[in-house]
Amino acid sequence: MLSAQHEYPITLFSGRSNPSLGRRIAESFGTTLGQVTINNFADGEIYVRYDESIRGTDLFIIQSTHPDGDNWIELLLMIDAAKRASAERVTAVIPYFGYGRQERKDQPRVSIASKLMANMLTTAGIDRVLTMDLHASQIQGFFDVPVDHLYGSAVFIDYFKEIDLSNLVVVAPDVGALKIARAYAKRLDADLAVVDKRRPRQNEAEVMNIIGEVEGMNVLLIDDIIDTAGTLTSSARALRKAGAMEILAACTHPLLSGPAYERIESSEISRVVVTDTVPLKRPSDRIEVVSVADIFADAISRISRDASVSTLFVP
Repeated sequence: MLSAQHEYPITLFSGRSNPSLGRRIAESFGTTLGQVTINNFADGEIYVRYDESIRGTDLFIIQSTHPDGDNWIELLLMIDAAKRASAERVTAVIPYFGYGRQERKDQPRVSIASKLMANMLTTAGIDRVLTMDLHASQIQGFFDVPVDHLYGSAVFIDYFKEIDLSNLVVVAPDVGALKIARAYAKRLDADLAVVDKRRPRQNEAEVMNIIGEVEGMNVLLIDDIIDTAGTLTSSARALRKAGAMEILAACTHPLLSGPAYERIESSEISRVVVTDTVPLKRPSDRIEVVSVADIFADAISRISRDASVSTLFVP
């Protein structure tokens, strides 16, 4: 662990999962990304080599871990190579923490995948983790190293305050998103509602009831992940039937798998605002991206100076 009495050179490196965000974080931090060679052998096996000395450095590896699984393997190899090259401290900056949806044993004979990922990071030698909007905040407890958990609301709140929507209600698309939706409602001085739904199987959602008043109101749907967009668009349909006016959405991690784009573009949602924790597969007139580079750069600066990061934790 670094001491306040010692200063170590700070180096930032990015894997291949989200290089544009890595460059933006480095630029906001006031530096450039370090040089690292990452290649694949003919069979797909990943090769990692740092192209500069990192001995004694306070090293930050920026890598989102959205599918496919190679993004996880690449991160683990970058950590291993850094530890073997005598970096003083290695922090994994994971804007999107993949496998975070499997954080408990809710059915017989299933894996707690996010615990497994935490174990692998620890075994690889990570000293600290910096991430954003974990699907379940208890994942922090799976680690035996410090975890700094940032919130996408830091950029979303400013964005929606500038729009200055009147007669606004913040809606959680399920009970799991209620806590963060309540925080948005408080900071935007808006009402709160929640969609009661059941999920018969993965990536399918069926709306049962809307708890709260939405008739004649502008709606802001809040969630941490858009995968197939089934939950989001089915919630929007139910809200429109209940008399909602303009419907917007804010979701931190735009995985946008399968029919997600088609569902959003044919939905009642006029605009979906997402962050750049995961790169978009393609642009869309309905989807707007706001960057989280500045908040990650601020957190990296505070960690490197052994300063408090807690002021950035407010949802």
